[in-house]
Amino acid sequence: MIRALYTAASGMSAQQLNLDTIANNLANSSTVGFRQRQLQFQDMIYQNLVTPGAAQSQETVSAGLQIGLGTKSAASEVIMTQGDMNQTNNPLDLAIQGTGFFQVTRPDGTMAYTRAGNFYLNNQGTPVDAQGDSVVPSITIPANATAITITQYGVVNATLPGQQNPAQLGQIQLATFVNPGGLESVGSNLFTATLSSGDPVLGNPGGTEGLGTLQQGYLENSNVDVVGAFVQMVLAQRAYESNSKVITAANEMYSQVNNMAK
Repeated sequence: MIRALYTAASGMSAQQLNLDTIANNLANSSTVGFRQRQLQFQDMIYQNLVTPGAAQSQETVSAGLQIGLGTKSAASEVIMTQGDMNQTNNPLDLAIQGTGFFQVTRPDGTMAYTRAGNFYLNNQGTPVDAQGDSVVPSITIPANATAITITQYGVVNATLPGQQNPAQLGQIQLATFVNPGGLESVGSNLFTATLSSGDPVLGNPGGTEGLGTLQQGYLENSNVDVVGAFVQMVLAQRAYESNSKVITAANEMYSQVNNMAK
């Protein structure tokens, strides 16, 4: 009965964290380029009442008698499915169709990665994200440019006064990872590399590295499946409720044992 109390409590704690994860996914269902997370569980240690394989006689061995001691949260994995495309007709809005991340430089000089392509120009004509982090590689767009075109392969062109042909200003590169699910979320639609994700592999959109292509004038919506998230929320709620009933049942059994001593 004491084991059941702690085992069920571990299940309630795990489902609480699961619900926190689902809530964050739903809260970001309208966040550009957001990647939902999925909580993974694993069972905890086992108490061997009878060790599996223990000899019962000269001819037979026991299958064992083990009691599990609950569950715990093992990992929170980033789900990298493609989000829907939203047409904005803004020439600085970019969506990645396929694999890859945009690169930006944070204020402390470290590199971060994002799927959110809602970029703007700072006072120097350099594309930056919503926080003002500069897009890498750096590209300067002249203030007198009358039109900006970005090809699906990341080539940035601009039409300048007095020129018939567009001028090529630079090349946008993307980054990919061996294990993108191991990236660390740091907020503001940004990820950073970890030992689990591996080092970034850089290349041009649509190149030989298997990177996706760019869609100018589009933004990638959050990849949160709202209906699926509601289903997961109901399952988490029922699992939490089931574990709470186990605690109630164990408490009643423990109470009956105490009453026997009176």
